[in-house]
Amino acid sequence: VAPLAGPLAASVCGAAASCLCSVPQEVLKQRLVTGIYPSFGEAVRRIWTAQGPSGFYAGWLPTVSRNVPFVAATFTAFAALEARALRASGEERLRPSESVAIGMSSAVLAATLTQPIDVVKTRLMTQAASALPPYAGVRDCALTMLRTEGGPAAFYAGLHQRILYAGPLWALQFGLNVRLSQALLERRRAAAERAAAAERAAVERVGRLRGGSYARPLHGAARPGAAGGWRG
Repeated sequence: VAPLAGPLAASVCGAAASCLCSVPQEVLKQRLVTGIYPSFGEAVRRIWTAQGPSGFYAGWLPTVSRNVPFVAATFTAFAALEARALRASGEERLRPSESVAIGMSSAVLAATLTQPIDVVKTRLMTQAASALPPYAGVRDCALTMLRTEGGPAAFYAGLHQRILYAGPLWALQFGLNVRLSQALLERRRAAAERAAAAERAAVERVGRLRGGSYARPLHGAARPGAAGGWRG
């Protein structure tokens, strides 16, 4: 568990902070896709007029409840599968193809785990387009779905579509991340080697100058004799 604490903590903090920007974007996207508003500008104007800033954070709680577990599960699963693959292969780094496969597997697992939260989040964000009475909140939405839509299966509506979207997206993300990380590490290593070579050359040059002829008496120059006089 300890080796996974770093990826887990980092992903949780990053996902929670990103919701400050991603929730308004998600609200606008969902309402434009479902045809509630005809344009981006109209959506912003009407939400601001009707609800003020809080209108852009409709579904805040379920969005955070989905994003944080999803990102945490994705990165933690990737870290665990990466460590297992490296132990099995004896290599220091994953190959790009391995990163793609492990990244897709991690995203599919995380999407499956968080799909019920995603469904509730989408319902709350788009209920303005429905003629049905609005949900009072997360709990009311979940209980209503259980009672009226066939039980737990309703919470996995759209799972296949989400996997088709999230799987390739995160596979690409992890594949590019590994490739770019390797390129940056190689570039940093080459720069360090060049700097070390330049430093060695400078040290050798200083050593040659210090050991040069100017640092010793010239051949044939006058030097003190045994009796204190000077001789040539």
